Amino acid sequence: MGKETVAAPGPRPAEKVRNVALVGHAAAGKTTLAEALLVATGALPRAGRVEDGTTCLDSEEVEVRQQRSVSLGVATVEHAGHRITLLDTPGSPDFVGELRAGLRAADAALFVVSAVGGVDATTVQLWEECAAVGMPRAVVVTQLDRPRADVDDAVRSCRTMLGDGVLPLHLLQRGPDGAVTGLVSLLEPHPDAELGGAGEQDAERLRAELIEGIIGESEDETLMDRYLDGEELSVADLVADLETAVARGHFHPILCVSPLTGVGVAELLDLLVSAFPCPMEHGCPPVTRPDGSPASPLSCDPDGPLVAEVIKTTTDPYLGRVSLVRVFSGTLRPDTPVHVSGHGLADRGHPDHDADERIGAISCPLGATLRPVAACPAGDICAVARLTSAETGDTLSSPDDPRLVPPWDLPTPQLPVAVEAASRADEDRLATALSRLVAEDPTVRLERRADTGQLLLWCVGDAHAEVLLERLRTRHGVAVATVPVRVPMVETLAGPVRVTGRHVKQSGGHGQYAVVVVEAEPGPPGSGIVFEQRIVGGTVPSQFHGSVEKGIRAQAERGISGDRPIVDVHVTLVDGKAHSVDSSDAAFQAAGALALREAAAAAGTRVLEPWCEVQVVVPGEYVGAVMSDLSGRRARVTGSDADPERDRTTVRAEVPEVELLGYAGALRSVSHGTGSFSRRPLGHEPAPASLTAVPA
Repeated sequence: MGKETVAAPGPRPAEKVRNVALVGHAAAGKTTLAEALLVATGALPRAGRVEDGTTCLDSEEVEVRQQRSVSLGVATVEHAGHRITLLDTPGSPDFVGELRAGLRAADAALFVVSAVGGVDATTVQLWEECAAVGMPRAVVVTQLDRPRADVDDAVRSCRTMLGDGVLPLHLLQRGPDGAVTGLVSLLEPHPDAELGGAGEQDAERLRAELIEGIIGESEDETLMDRYLDGEELSVADLVADLETAVARGHFHPILCVSPLTGVGVAELLDLLVSAFPCPMEHGCPPVTRPDGSPASPLSCDPDGPLVAEVIKTTTDPYLGRVSLVRVFSGTLRPDTPVHVSGHGLADRGHPDHDADERIGAISCPLGATLRPVAACPAGDICAVARLTSAETGDTLSSPDDPRLVPPWDLPTPQLPVAVEAASRADEDRLATALSRLVAEDPTVRLERRADTGQLLLWCVGDAHAEVLLERLRTRHGVAVATVPVRVPMVETLAGPVRVTGRHVKQSGGHGQYAVVVVEAEPGPPGSGIVFEQRIVGGTVPSQFHGSVEKGIRAQAERGISGDRPIVDVHVTLVDGKAHSVDSSDAAFQAAGALALREAAAAAGTRVLEPWCEVQVVVPGEYVGAVMSDLSGRRARVTGSDADPERDRTTVRAEVPEVELLGYAGALRSVSHGTGSFSRRPLGHEPAPASLTAVPA
């Protein structure tokens, strides 16, 4: 975020505020549409281009280079006396954390659909997720002027694939060359000449469907009767009911907009202020006390108790940590104390945390530009500088009455990337940089594996990993190298054996003397190292039994060749010898370790690889492709459960861990971005020779 500042839109009461998330698949035109809206409201003098890297909302270096959004872009503008905050979300499934942050901050979602590509499966899935939580939605069809654009087909696919209540608000007006020149509102009757060639019969049918869809939500029960009696309803009546229908999430208007020519931009802005819900209509999330005890519900009241949420965290080279904050209740003011409450996501590097801080400067975002404001009341979104302990997803509230907002739903990252500092100088900065990455992005998990020693950065997908590594280099100044992820193999005995471990050293003075005889055999999977003794006659004094066990366990942990631990072995101490002077704890530990090595040499070992139990959730049409892909990964499919109501099927399987290293990308490919999976460790099984030829 840069240092340049311009005048920010003035504060507005909550009923004059609109917070709108732009969502849709990659390359649908979300950022270009946002750019057109910023120009139309006077926030920008001219529109930038994604291809040139000059847009207001894609300012990060990696976004400019890749010509796509990888993070949430935010801009607040004014139109018709209203304050509108646009939240431009990335379209790639790899950046779903940024998408969900945008939806959490918004009061409505504007689905952007390309007239070239239409509605894809990922868009349908996201639409259903928004429907499940009652998020108001509308649709914008863009890229009307692109080659191969088919606006009518795109509108039909929206109506077919997105379900009931999805209806167009306008018809297109076309010039002699077929180019779109304007829009004709279906809320008003028009002579056939205005419809640009569209048949009056079709226009009347679409208008009737639209009016019936709108007044079906009206609180005035006489409207439908008046309409059915042939009375011409006023546009004012219809617009009032349109807002009610959209706010309730039951009606979803379709608009057509050409950002490059400006067609439909004014109509979209008017729709945002006249028909989209304000923060008071959308409501506030539930809250608890930080200890989990209940708290009274919130309302969007600027004079109420302060409750705000950190939606996004970035690091600015001039300002340090910058937090994008949505205020649900109360008013956030500079230089006032707040309580920061964090959620317990310790498995992702986000432990519970509670701290009191003081609010720094408050700004109104316009992409990378931060414009100072005096306060941020309930319903608004702002940027707060220098909150040192606040992370994405944390709650800000009054120190006298702390509250906690529940976290939004996020996927568990399933793609591990092993990272190392590129140089000794980078090692010192790597830990700090990684902790900042984790604080900024709750979809990241950091793990230091004890069994391999590798530092793993768990990511959502390949594109996510690429961006994280780029941010380490450019934003945090740390060069890292990636190395292959090691899947830890283990060994167990190939069969039963009886061996002697003899540790005898005489070199003058006190020597070392310990002899143990053990019987060893493979144990059941998951049993670990089981030790018992059947000593008769005290050949090994009882005080050394624990020493033998300790030596065996230490050797098992180290492994025989130093890279594969020994697991699932049942060892019984059956005999041995001791010396009254030269026997010691250390000597019997050494004899125990030697006995395990002798057992491995005599019986041989089997190399085992870790397996996982996975659950893959996909739409029904992709189940066959998922099953086929799993079979190529040596998986055992153990069952499946279909959910016809949601059109989702859960496939359960057991898969070798090594086959899951790249599965996040493979699943995205075979399910067209609609699949997800989870895993849990299952145990170890014999590994094929192809994996054991070279120690892992």
